[in-house]
Amino acid sequence: MKRGTGRSGSSAAPNGVDVARLAGVSQKTVSRVFNEEPYVSAEVRRRVLEAAEQLGYRRNNAARALASGRTRSIGVITLGTALYGPASLLMGVERVVRDTGYALRVVNTMEGDPAGLAGAVDSLLDQGVDGIVISEPIDEPGDGEAGPLRVDVPVLVIGAPPPPLSSPAVLTAGGGADLMARAATEHLLGLGHVTVHHLAGPQRWFAARDRLEGWRTTLVSHGRDVPPVVEGDWSAASGYAAGRAFAQDPEVTAVFAANDDMAIGLVRALTEAGRHVPGDVSVVGFDDVPVAAYVTPPLTTVRQPFDAVAQEGLKRLVHAIENPDADPLPASAPPVDLVVRASTAPPPPAVTGRSGKSGR
Repeated sequence: MKRGTGRSGSSAAPNGVDVARLAGVSQKTVSRVFNEEPYVSAEVRRRVLEAAEQLGYRRNNAARALASGRTRSIGVITLGTALYGPASLLMGVERVVRDTGYALRVVNTMEGDPAGLAGAVDSLLDQGVDGIVISEPIDEPGDGEAGPLRVDVPVLVIGAPPPPLSSPAVLTAGGGADLMARAATEHLLGLGHVTVHHLAGPQRWFAARDRLEGWRTTLVSHGRDVPPVVEGDWSAASGYAAGRAFAQDPEVTAVFAANDDMAIGLVRALTEAGRHVPGDVSVVGFDDVPVAAYVTPPLTTVRQPFDAVAQEGLKRLVHAIENPDADPLPASAPPVDLVVRASTAPPPPAVTGRSGKSGR
């Protein structure tokens, strides 16, 4: 549809009056449509939106901010990293925020910066954001030592326990990594493996600790031996190094890796050492990165629901922003999606009959 140039074909920016005239409605109706107010029919809403599209009309968010006391913007604090999980979550948040009609302000923090979170919060509050999303998946030194952060807008914390905060509303989303780790471990035990080894992520990360706890709890609940944990750094290189060590131990028949990159490096090392995957060792990853379905063998993994977490979390945050006196919307349990591919199978016959020890 061709965009217009404003009133009387001039180059002036179109406004609500122009949209109302073209749509054949009142200016108040145009305002109701763009404020997503009720009592507007679907047909009228369609006409208004089509007229706005034809004219190239954009809402004046600055004027709306003056009228409502809100800037229609949401700030996001995220760890400055290219790792698949945090980057995918940020992309999901960006998509959802755009769909809500809010502007997005992003501040990156750096791992190891003790003032990172507090400084990022101050920066966003200085910009007048209406709400803040904290997607900081690691422990930082000094967190909370200066007392709780004072934040006068609602806060959504994704994938981590809330830091010490004083806020009108503190919401959480993106938990359940322990349940997903349980599903991965249960899958391997269900295939007949006596126990499951774990290649963990760095333990400063909340997600790594949750996945380790889910793995450990599952083994203990089944009365199985809990092997020593091997810790990687999320990279395929650290998975490869761990795989070279695992390959030397014939007792290792199943490994749950805390992310797919480490699992892929692990499989490579096992294969080079002559340990067939899954004939000798089964491997499960975590995340379901795009390449996981195309490596050799295709990787069994737990798919992270990044878009679903962002959708629900932002819905609850926007509700808290726009309805400050209402009860928060309830949170739902995250889905557990185990994607079974060719990297897992029953253990070799030589070890099938061994019994596990009780967890330690």
